[in-house]
Amino acid sequence: MNAQKLIEIARAVVSDEKGLLAMDESNATCNKRFAAAGIPQTLEARRSYRELIVTTASLGACVSGAILYDETIRQQRNDGTPLVKVLADTGVIPGIKGDIGAKDLAGQPGEKVAEGLDGLRDRLKEYLQIDARFAKWRAVITLGEGIPSGGYVDAIHGMAKAK
Repeated sequence: MNAQKLIEIARAVVSDEKGLLAMDESNATCNKRFAAAGIPQTLEARRSYRELIVTTASLGACVSGAILYDETIRQQRNDGTPLVKVLADTGVIPGIKGDIGAKDLAGQPGEKVAEGLDGLRDRLKEYLQIDARFAKWRAVITLGEGIPSGGYVDAIHGMAKAK
């Protein structure tokens, strides 16, 4: 994807006072919510739930982009239509969560770091083929007594400089 296309996508995502829909929760997080509500924690239940979201009437009138999870970007409606196509057809730009989860940062008690830099380039190429048009990467910053620590800041800075 070229720089001009990225600029166009970025402008479209923040245009018209619309919001971004974050539907990038992991399977584990989704399953916890389902369990609390008495919903089966299955692939089909998650697919059905996500289909309900992307087929909401007038979604594109309020939402400019949707951040999807790896499982979600690969899912289809009951009729076989990919969820990314359903979103795009309503004017919602599909995106992807680039990291693969937050984990404890070694040597820094109580602090977490988003993982997934290894293999990110290949994942992003694949997501582009599945019609993701933007990606998000999160920073997990815990605030508290003595945190974020200097070690955390150094670790994050080192990851940002890595190529």
